[in-house]
Amino acid sequence: MPNTNDHRLCRLDEVTDGGSNCFVRETVDGLRGYMVIRQGEAIFVYVNACPHIGLPLDLKPGRFLNTRGDRILCSTHGALFRIEDGVCLSGPCTGDALEAVPSKIRDGVIHISD
Repeated sequence: MPNTNDHRLCRLDEVTDGGSNCFVRETVDGLRGYMVIRQGEAIFVYVNACPHIGLPLDLKPGRFLNTRGDRILCSTHGALFRIEDGVCLSGPCTGDALEAVPSKIRDGVIHISD
């Protein structure tokens, strides 16, 4: 039985393998943006807010990765984050981390718990 705190975010095929996308959903606190990074069948979901000052990371909607595709890039400050855990490796928020969102794939759909 699905957890009552689980919410459908998107279909897995809405995020290209090796790519990223942005999704917004209504929460009890208002609209909230989420970034989804996909590497094969693995997904990483974070709140779309830089820990430095809270701005969204994507200058172009859904584009979160650097040109090599191996780091999450804050388009405002140039901060780089590890995909696997959201830890900032360089930039004004070095050592801080993106807010991870618990997620799972069920029947080709990404669900989050928030």
